[in-house]
Amino acid sequence: MMVPLALLVLGGLVAAMAPRVLTRTDWPDREPVLALWVWQCVVAAVLLCCALAMLLSAAAAWEAVRGNVFAPAPHGVMEAYALTGYGAWAAPLAVTLACGAVWTGAMLTREIRGARARRRARRAELRVRSPRLPGEARGGERLVVLEGERPDAWLLRGGAAPRLVITTGALRRLKGPQLDAVLAHEQGHARARHDWLLHCSSALANGFPQVPVFAAFRDQVHHLVELAADDSASRRFGRLTTALALVELNEHRGVFGPCPTRPSHVPDRVHRLLAPAPRLTAARRLRLTAVAALVPFVPVLVTFVPGLRALGWSH
Repeated sequence: MMVPLALLVLGGLVAAMAPRVLTRTDWPDREPVLALWVWQCVVAAVLLCCALAMLLSAAAAWEAVRGNVFAPAPHGVMEAYALTGYGAWAAPLAVTLACGAVWTGAMLTREIRGARARRRARRAELRVRSPRLPGEARGGERLVVLEGERPDAWLLRGGAAPRLVITTGALRRLKGPQLDAVLAHEQGHARARHDWLLHCSSALANGFPQVPVFAAFRDQVHHLVELAADDSASRRFGRLTTALALVELNEHRGVFGPCPTRPSHVPDRVHRLLAPAPRLTAARRLRLTAVAALVPFVPVLVTFVPGLRALGWSH
């Protein structure tokens, strides 16, 4: 089979099988950081399949591209790919995949611009609700308290350092270490740069809603980053303290009880903290990490197989 078609078939198989496999197992909730790594490797493999198929199709369709792509290759490698025999479908395929790449970039740009606009709006709201006093230092505060009956807390990114914004309603409900657990949870998001993962997953899912793997990637990322931040907080302040902080911040939203008013993952997060499942063994975590890291290399290997065979035959 021609290499671009083989890459597209491989990408389709990974996109179809990975969500089914990963969503039917229970270990991702036990190891959210590892699960995020696995999902990133799967999506990277799908995107690599498309990018490499686009490159080879463009090389088959246009001689100028072919010369640049195979310029550093030893003699005989280009002939091994039989690019001239790809037929008339090479150019349309390359153009279609290139349009997909441009569309992905556009959706990611839109996602980042939207996030920045929301941050600017929140900062403007913060300046109105909590104006800076005369002589107050700029950018030095790490905690900003707002008047508000509803208990709420969020991390405001941007500027010299992220700031935790918390309402007086939350301060009245959170007791001692619970406030520290909330801060540690938000700092866990900031340290791991979960915002970039959220932007990328949302851009892919919104740009290609017909591709199930991207929708599953977005949903799982939104779920797993919260579990990872919960674990980051619980390691410092304990699972019970973190669970109580979650309850205090979300009880007014109507997400608890036998008939919750709105769907939410918060009750599951609280139950997970109070009744944690055992972690995977270190050896299994290492194996999963290594296997996931190898997944993006499979498209690269498929791409280089004809060239490697040509080099082997020539020697």
